[in-house]
Amino acid sequence: MNGVIVVDKPEGWTSHDVVSKVRRIAKTKKVGHLGTLDPIATGVLPLVLERATRLAQFYTRSDKIYEGVVRFGWATDSYDRAGVATSPQLDVRVDAGELEALLERFRGEFMQTPPPVSAKKVDGQRAYALARKSIVVELEPVKVHVYELTLLGTDGAEARLRAHCSGGTYMRGIAHDLGQAMGCGAHLRELRRVASGEFEIDQARTIAQLESLAADERLVDALVPAGKMLPGFPEVYVDDVVAAQIRNGQNFPASPFRSQQAAQYVKAVTRDGELVAIGEAVLPNLYHPAVVL
Repeated sequence: MNGVIVVDKPEGWTSHDVVSKVRRIAKTKKVGHLGTLDPIATGVLPLVLERATRLAQFYTRSDKIYEGVVRFGWATDSYDRAGVATSPQLDVRVDAGELEALLERFRGEFMQTPPPVSAKKVDGQRAYALARKSIVVELEPVKVHVYELTLLGTDGAEARLRAHCSGGTYMRGIAHDLGQAMGCGAHLRELRRVASGEFEIDQARTIAQLESLAADERLVDALVPAGKMLPGFPEVYVDDVVAAQIRNGQNFPASPFRSQQAAQYVKAVTRDGELVAIGEAVLPNLYHPAVVL
């Protein structure tokens, strides 16, 4: 069970809740996530199992795709519907043309200040923990990139958006800032992640589906094997002798005649598709096993 299970996270659950549940379903303690989702959010939550947890470091900045609903009329302290209102509640109607013009500010690369209720660390403590103690924190803006921000439609005080963005981008931050720009306040009412890195919603299983597969001893049917992870890394095929050398920490070569261009990282895989290691370039066509499975 070395690989990824893509969970369709239910609303109201924390990402840690899902990790704990899958640990019990898979009967292993070695489960981690590849990027959290807020409790109000649903959708793609990739979980790494067993030795594949060692690959999590390569997903810290993976792109995400979201669909969400922004509710205009008032802002909240968490920037989503779970928070407390921080402005008067106004009765507004969104003008699609006006909103479309404002969306242009949030396309491309820009600096975004994370929400005060977030997992960002301040002096070693999570911002949300400080916020619960009513301690005011000032978070540093972070450079983010929004590759696509599409207005899917409006309905009264609400607007539905689709965004393709870099890791670390907060959709509730965009919702809050849109409300500020509109002069009426806004917050994120609904959010669904439809892709995280290479993992998409079509691959996702509900908790109930995973429990059913486990009961039938077919949980492996939900697994994306480690060898299929990180498809952007070129593959270097190794035989049993080289695989053993890699597991002992020895460098390994990549053929200079490969069609792929030289890359910082490659996947050392057997002919059966088993991932042996992630290699990092030390010389042209020579790689050091940075992560061994």
